[in-house]
Amino acid sequence: MRVEAEFTVEPFVEGSPGPHVTAAVEAARAAGVEPDMGPFGTTVAGEIDDVLRALGEAVRAATESGAARISVQLTVDGR
Repeated sequence: MRVEAEFTVEPFVEGSPGPHVTAAVEAARAAGVEPDMGPFGTTVAGEIDDVLRALGEAVRAATESGAARISVQLTVDGR
């Protein structure tokens, strides 16, 4: 099953992503998905097991790097 997830890591740092954001993105990439960073969130897509594993790693890395909040939205492709 394919899914798409968007995660937002806070607090926001004006002008550039903070270390908590870059840690989350790098952790997701290392877990095997290719993150697409947008202005307010990062999107990852793929098979459900891969995306959920990457989200777990991203959340862990972000909180260890100072994130105060991480919001996740998961969309399931019903096809």
